[in-house]
Amino acid sequence: MNRQLLGYAVLAIVVAALPFAGVYPIFAMKVMCYALFACAFNLLLGYTGLLSFGHAAFLGSAAYAAGQALKVWGWPTELGLLFGAGVAALLGLVMGALAIRRSGIYFAMITLALAQMVFFFFLQARFTGGEDGLQGVPRGTLFGFIDLSRDVNLYYLVMGVFVIGFLIIWRAVHSPFGQVLQAIRENEPRAVSLGYDVDRFKLLAFVLSAGIAGLAGATKTLVFVSATLSDATWQMSGLVILMTLIGGLGTLTGPILGAFIVVLLENKVGDFGQFMANATGVEWFLRLGESVTIVIGLIFVICVLAFRRGIVGEIGAFLERRRAARA
Repeated sequence: MNRQLLGYAVLAIVVAALPFAGVYPIFAMKVMCYALFACAFNLLLGYTGLLSFGHAAFLGSAAYAAGQALKVWGWPTELGLLFGAGVAALLGLVMGALAIRRSGIYFAMITLALAQMVFFFFLQARFTGGEDGLQGVPRGTLFGFIDLSRDVNLYYLVMGVFVIGFLIIWRAVHSPFGQVLQAIRENEPRAVSLGYDVDRFKLLAFVLSAGIAGLAGATKTLVFVSATLSDATWQMSGLVILMTLIGGLGTLTGPILGAFIVVLLENKVGDFGQFMANATGVEWFLRLGESVTIVIGLIFVICVLAFRRGIVGEIGAFLERRRAARA
């Protein structure tokens, strides 16, 4: 455990030094927002065994709520972030109370249907701006004196939000509550026979996951000073599943790696296609660069076939086998 915490501390120091290493702050902040979103989803699927196809509803609802609070109501930045996370948690309470009555594919389809209802509400509502989204959201100041219009200042706020969210998940997993969630994932009937109120634990996990996903969505609104419909689409729900499965389901750091890979591909595949098209004169590379989803899909297929536990999961299994062989 101490070695694990030391590894997290080293990773945090490296991330804190990225702006001084020439890394584009917006790219790093986007990775952290999506990584927190994926970690929240992993808490539900990886540790509780509940596959939600509607998690984008929490990302999108928090994004719009935070944007409304900051731009229209003029709230301080801190309250705007908390308000976005609170709205997502409340929506998670409603959706979770309806969805946990079923399990398996029925649970997944209920979450997808409810998320689509939320999406169409955002599409029709006036305050969201429809297809144009909620634009021009002010970043404001932190504690009244730290100017968040500077990317460097905002970077460390986003990093702080990510660390807080990650620590909440880490603490939940390494607690009696987390042990019960894993027991439900492994053998729900046995957890019931031991006297646990399984539905209550599922609902708590769902609300916690929704709240942290909402925190990621509200933070993303600050980074891009806007909230758009793309945050609430079913494609976003599918994307977070890809992030989690590629990185490693049921691992704490796997979703972070998965989010980094997906965001890197989204940003660099087009540049690579343009470079190859210019270098070889073959227009096919240009079309490939424009088809980011195809490239991500191919990588997902490769990971599923070659790394069934995800990248981090396979690395952990390999190290475990080596330790067993030495013993």
